[in-house]
Amino acid sequence: MNRIRKFTAISLALACTLTFSSGTFADSDQQQQQQERGGKTTISWPKEQQLPSFAQAKKLDVADIYDAPGDIKLLFSTLQGLINRTEPRIYLLENKEEGKFKWLNDLDVSYRVYDSYWDILSRYKGEVKGLIVYDPNVSDSINVATTLAGLRDAVAVSPALAEQLQAAPYNLPVIQDLQGKFKDRLDAYTWQYENLWKETTHRMLIGLSPDVTAKAPVEQPDRFETIAQEPTEERDAANRKVYDLDLTKYLSKPDVYVKFSDAFPADGWGTAVHEVSVKADGQEIAHFIPGTPEEEPFLYDPQSSQLSDGSGGHRFADNGRYFTYKFTPPAGTTELTLSVEMWNQYKVSASNEKPFTSLTKEPYGYLRDYAVANKAMVFWLDSNVPAQKELFEKILSDVKPGTPYLGWFSNDVEGEFSGVEVTSNHGVYVLAADWFSNLTVFSGTKPKNFKRQEAKPVKLENKIYVSYTFSEGDNLQYNQHRMRILWDDPKRGQVPINWTSSPMLYDAAPAMLNYFRDSATANDLIIAGPSGGGYLYPDAWPDSTFPAFLDSTKSYLKKTGMEIPYVLNRVDGQNIPLSDAKLAAYRDKYDAPGLFLSWEDSSKVTIQGGLPISTIRGISAVSEGKRVLDEAKANWDGKSPLFVSIGLLAWSLTPTQVVELTNMLGPEYQVVLADQYFSLIRQANGLPRH
Repeated sequence: MNRIRKFTAISLALACTLTFSSGTFADSDQQQQQQERGGKTTISWPKEQQLPSFAQAKKLDVADIYDAPGDIKLLFSTLQGLINRTEPRIYLLENKEEGKFKWLNDLDVSYRVYDSYWDILSRYKGEVKGLIVYDPNVSDSINVATTLAGLRDAVAVSPALAEQLQAAPYNLPVIQDLQGKFKDRLDAYTWQYENLWKETTHRMLIGLSPDVTAKAPVEQPDRFETIAQEPTEERDAANRKVYDLDLTKYLSKPDVYVKFSDAFPADGWGTAVHEVSVKADGQEIAHFIPGTPEEEPFLYDPQSSQLSDGSGGHRFADNGRYFTYKFTPPAGTTELTLSVEMWNQYKVSASNEKPFTSLTKEPYGYLRDYAVANKAMVFWLDSNVPAQKELFEKILSDVKPGTPYLGWFSNDVEGEFSGVEVTSNHGVYVLAADWFSNLTVFSGTKPKNFKRQEAKPVKLENKIYVSYTFSEGDNLQYNQHRMRILWDDPKRGQVPINWTSSPMLYDAAPAMLNYFRDSATANDLIIAGPSGGGYLYPDAWPDSTFPAFLDSTKSYLKKTGMEIPYVLNRVDGQNIPLSDAKLAAYRDKYDAPGLFLSWEDSSKVTIQGGLPISTIRGISAVSEGKRVLDEAKANWDGKSPLFVSIGLLAWSLTPTQVVELTNMLGPEYQVVLADQYFSLIRQANGLPRH
C-alpha cells in the first residue's frame, strides 16, 4: 500500500532581484535558450543570477532508490532531471545520512512515497522520448549518456535496462547506443566536446565521476578480526618498527586477507606501511614495498589509501580509509607469518572470508538530475594527467569568467588542489556538489527575509580570544548532509561557533538557507566558505577579472548574511599569502571587517592594507584543540589581548565536542563569534570600527 503524507503548502516571500555590476559573467537567459531549442521548461536564469531557479513544487512523487542498483539510480536521476525541467514533480531518496525524510518534510509540500519506483517510471514514460545506452566497458560513457539524456529528452540506461525498457509496458526506443563507440576516457570526452558541447549550456560546467564504489551486499558482513592495534594517538612515527603477526589461524581456507586501517579515525594519522613480508612455513611468499610493481599482485583493495615517497616509500590510510592485501599460501601450509614495518595509529585485521572490494563500481545519480534539466555537459577530467588537462582547459577557455563548475575532481586531495587551481586560472569557481540530491527540487524553493539575532558586544580586555570555525563551507552537499547533522546537535548554541557555508544556497537551495537561518541561535554565525562566492584560489585567478567577480557575487554574501569570508589561497598545492592585488579586491569589493585565511598548523593575526587577516589553525580532535590552546597560553605574555582562530574539521568534530573543549578552558579565555573577533582585533590595532 502506498504511503501518503499531506502537508499544507505555505507561500514564501520572493526575494529581491539580485543586482550585479555588469553582465560580464552571463550568457542569454537559460529559459529562453531552451525554448528556442523546442524544450519545455519553467527554469528561469536571468543574466544577473549565478544559478538557475526552478518552478516551485506543488506535489512530489517520491522514489526510494537508496538500496537500488547503480543503473537504476542513473535511470531515475536522469528521469528526474527531464521531468523536473518542466515542473519539479519527482523526489529521490538517495541518502539517509541526515535522515531520509528530513529535508523532504521541511519542504512543506504534499508528497507520496511509492512502494515501487517502477510505478513512477510508468507514470512519466510519456514524457520520455527514449533511451541512451552507456557502455559498461568504458565507464565514462555514463557521463556522455547523461549529457545526451539532457539534450535528447531521454534517460540514461545500462544495456540490461535498455532491453527491459524497450519491451512492454514501457516501449521506449533506443535513441543512441554508446557501446563500442569509445576506447577510453579521453576518447569519450573528446567526442563529447567535438559533437555535443555546442548544444549544451555554457553557463555551468558539471564534473562528476562516472561511477562510485558499489555498496557491500547486506548479506555479506565484514568478518575481519583485529590482530594488532596501536593503543595511543601516535603521530610522529615513534612506534615505527617491524611487527611480526601470526596469521596461522586463518589457514583453513585458501586465501588470507589482511586489512590496514586507522585506529583513531577522528584525527587523521592512520596506518603507515613501509615494507611487507609474508612467510609460509619459513619460506617467503611475498615481499614488497608499497607503490612498487612487487606490491601489485597482493593489493586486493586499495580503497582510498594513498602512497607517499617519504620515509623510504609507504602506503597510508587515514580516517575511514583502508587498504587490503590478499595472500595465498601453498596448500598444506601449517604456519603463516606477516612481518610489516609500520607506524602511527595502525589497526591491522585479518580474515579468510573473501571481502567486498571497493574496486566494484556502479553508476550513481545525485547531481545528474540538475545536469539533465539544465542541458549541461558532464565530464570527469584529471588535471594531473597532461592529455586530460589539455581537454579540460579547452572547455574552461570556452566559458566566461565567473562560470560555476559544479561537482568535484578525481584523485582526492591532489585532485582538489590541482583542479581548483586550474579552474581558478580560467576564472571559473567551484561548487562541490557531486553528492547533492534533488537539486532540481530545492532550486524551486524561495528565500525568506531574515534578521539575525545579534550577539552582544564584547569588551576588549587582556584575554585570549578564541573563535571556532567549522570547515567545509565550499561544499553544497555538506550543507545538505553533514552540516544538517551538526546543526541538529542538541548542544549547538551553548558556545559561539562560526559555520562556513556556500552563499550560493540563495539560488541552489533556499529552503536549506531558510532552515539554517531561522533556527540559528545568538551563538551561531554563518560565514562564507572558501573563498567567498565560490571555491577558488584568488592568486590563481587572473587579476583582470577577479575584482569584477567579487563585485558580482558580493550581493550573495549580503543577502545570506555571510559577510565574513574564509579564504583558501593555494598555488602548486601550497598555501600562500594573498597578493596585494587580491587583498585589495577583498577589502574594496566585499568590504568585510576581516577575513580568515588558509588551514595551517598555527594561528596568527596580521593587518594588511587596513584589513585584519586571521590564519586558521585546524584541529580534528578535542585533545588537539586543548593542546593548541594550552600552547597559545604558554606563549602569551598576558599584557595584551591574544587572538586565536581555531578551525574545526567538520567530518570529525561536533558542537557537543566543542562544548567539551570550551569547558576545559580557564577564565583567561573567551570564545567569540567572527564578527566580534574582528571587531576586537580592529579595536586592539587602532583600526576604525567597521
